[in-house]
Amino acid sequence: MEMPKASEQDKERFRRVVPDHPDVVVKPMFGNLGAFVNGNMFAGLFGSTIGVKLSDEDRGMLESSERTVPFGPAERPMGGYTGLPEIWNEEGDGDDTRARAWAEKALGYIATLPPKQPKEPKARAPRSGTPRAAAK
Repeated sequence: MEMPKASEQDKERFRRVVPDHPDVVVKPMFGNLGAFVNGNMFAGLFGSTIGVKLSDEDRGMLESSERTVPFGPAERPMGGYTGLPEIWNEEGDGDDTRARAWAEKALGYIATLPPKQPKEPKARAPRSGTPRAAAK
C-alpha cells in the first residue's frame, strides 16, 4: 500500500481549510496531516486530497452534488470519509471557501461525538531468558 506524502503547499492549504477553533488540533499522520476535535479526526490530508467526515445527510448531499473522490489508499479507502473534489485544488481561492465550509460541517458533526478515550497500554509479555543483571 503506497502512502503519498503531502507537499508543503498541500499542508498549507489544509491548514487554511481547517477551522480556526481552540479545540482543533492538527497533527502529522504518516507524512500527511489530520485535524482532530476531542481526539476524533474530522478532516485529513492524504497526498493532495482533503477528506472530511460528515453526517450521513451532509455526506449524501456532498457526494450527490460534487465530483468527490475516495479518501485514503485506493486499496482501502477510509470508511465514512469523503475526499473533496480534486478539481477544487486547481480552481483557486473560491474553492478553498467551499472546502472550508465542508470542514466546518465536519467539525460541527464530529464535535457532537463523545471524546475519544486514550487506549490502555498493552501489557508486555514477560521476557524469557536470564535477566541482564544476573547474567554478569
